[in-house]
Amino acid sequence: MIFGTFVPQGWKMELAGIADPQDKWAKAVEVAELAEQLGYDSVWVYDHFHNVPVPAHETVFECWTTLAAISQRTSRIRLGQMVGCASYRNPGLLAKITSNLDVISGGRLDWGIGAGWYDHEYRAYGYEFPPARDRIRMLRETVEIVKLMWSEADAHYDGEFFTIAGAQCDPKPLQQPHPPIWIGGGGEQLTLRVVARHADRSNFGGKPHEFAHKCEVLKEHCRAVGRDYDEILKTWSPEVFIREDEREIEAGGTRSFWGEPYDSWREGNLVGTPEQVYEKIKAYEALGVGGIVPWCSDYPETETLTLLAEKVMPELR
Repeated sequence: MIFGTFVPQGWKMELAGIADPQDKWAKAVEVAELAEQLGYDSVWVYDHFHNVPVPAHETVFECWTTLAAISQRTSRIRLGQMVGCASYRNPGLLAKITSNLDVISGGRLDWGIGAGWYDHEYRAYGYEFPPARDRIRMLRETVEIVKLMWSEADAHYDGEFFTIAGAQCDPKPLQQPHPPIWIGGGGEQLTLRVVARHADRSNFGGKPHEFAHKCEVLKEHCRAVGRDYDEILKTWSPEVFIREDEREIEAGGTRSFWGEPYDSWREGNLVGTPEQVYEKIKAYEALGVGGIVPWCSDYPETETLTLLAEKVMPELR
């Protein structure tokens, strides 16, 4: 079992209690460095520009500049995006960004990519918001172009949405044959088919019965495209909230930034004592999960981050 964690970057309003933007940034760096010290395999950021559930004029540190900076403050831990939005950057530019990050980090990039969904954000920043079917096709073309540019001296691609003609990507990524590709999303007809064709890692959520169903759908897509299902590492990104006293968990109520009721929030996430969280991860492991990349619901505190690392992770490795 591999373990990552998100760093606080402001998207879920977790930095709102810190007044100075430089202090907010210091907290993001502090958590990344602490995660490395605690033995996490990777740190992650979201690829979003303003807050949820509604824009609030509150700091959100941008995905790629954040990771570039964190790469210079860490030495071992891997660096990922859960997940990048394929519509936000031209695929040729994205190939350059990802390759550069892999080089400047010493080969630590985990490339996360998805079709995008936050329509309000699209409109606010002037991006066209195509139908889901087109966004997923754009995702597929983006992955294909980036892989070409990572490997070929002069890449050519003529797609429905994107075209490149002799695009160069130097330096190439350090990792061979290429950095791991994480494709996020659980759309059953189209997204999971792209996962079956191109992903080294999948990332989709759901309560246990929902996750198990998505796995079965992915298996069928793998059969259809001739891919070994077991080659794809299945990962899950729940929220996590851990306290050693059950009463403290119950007294706190729901910490869902979407306002999900407590019982539902607890059922669908890693909420509980270290022992309870361990048992829940074991249940997902039995369904095929090989990696957990959770969001710590008590940020900017680091109690959950520390308890997960010290009380749970050693039992699952």
